[in-house]
Amino acid sequence: MSLVTSVFILVVAFGTATLSGVFGMAGGLVLMGALALVLPVKAAFVTHGLLQLVANGWRAILHRSYVRWDVVAIYALASLTAGAVVSWLAFTPSKPVLYLLMGLVPVVLWLPQAWLRLDAARPAQAFASGLLVTGVNLTAGVAGPLLDLFFVRTELTRHAIVATKAATQVFAHLAKIVVYGLPLVAVPETGLPSVWVFLLAVPLSMAGAVVGGRILERMTDVNFKRWTRWLVTAVGAVYLVQAGQLFLTR
Repeated sequence: MSLVTSVFILVVAFGTATLSGVFGMAGGLVLMGALALVLPVKAAFVTHGLLQLVANGWRAILHRSYVRWDVVAIYALASLTAGAVVSWLAFTPSKPVLYLLMGLVPVVLWLPQAWLRLDAARPAQAFASGLLVTGVNLTAGVAGPLLDLFFVRTELTRHAIVATKAATQVFAHLAKIVVYGLPLVAVPETGLPSVWVFLLAVPLSMAGAVVGGRILERMTDVNFKRWTRWLVTAVGAVYLVQAGQLFLTR
């Protein structure tokens, strides 16, 4: 891997961890798209899982007093189930399909709330959230907007939303690392970044989470939800364009 690519990954790791620290999901969407530009699909999944595991885990620790651990426990069980199913299916998307799926994921943010009665604070829906979100995470690479649907109607504050989503995503990204990482063990050329890139990316992701948390403190609950929707939608639109270009050049 070239030095330019390695530095690119490090810069993106910090920037997207900061985004996730503010909005709870936009950073993961941007990171997956950026990694897919420079890495093979399986390597991008594993790298994304490792970096987001650190970013989400550290964010959950920083805001641990706000985490709803009952929701996290149920979500974790559902993530294990989804991971087992996707692993059995052995599905890996091509790059055009990956960008198409990532571009379509933000559409769920625009579904009329009256159509849905979702609340992750309810045990049955916490399980459904873990099953669906982890499943989409393992096929589209990201599922933040879908996860958001289960939190948008809760009575939780922006701090509790960011903290609880971060804790749940630790398990979603663990599933991604296992499902896509295990097949790479027996492959001579994995396409993964060098160890030193991960060693530098970890503290950068942690620093980004801290910076994002400070920005979050300056936002109101209303602005938090409004900016999240428009930011994620814009990123999705870029990915749809990228998918179209990849399909046309195949």
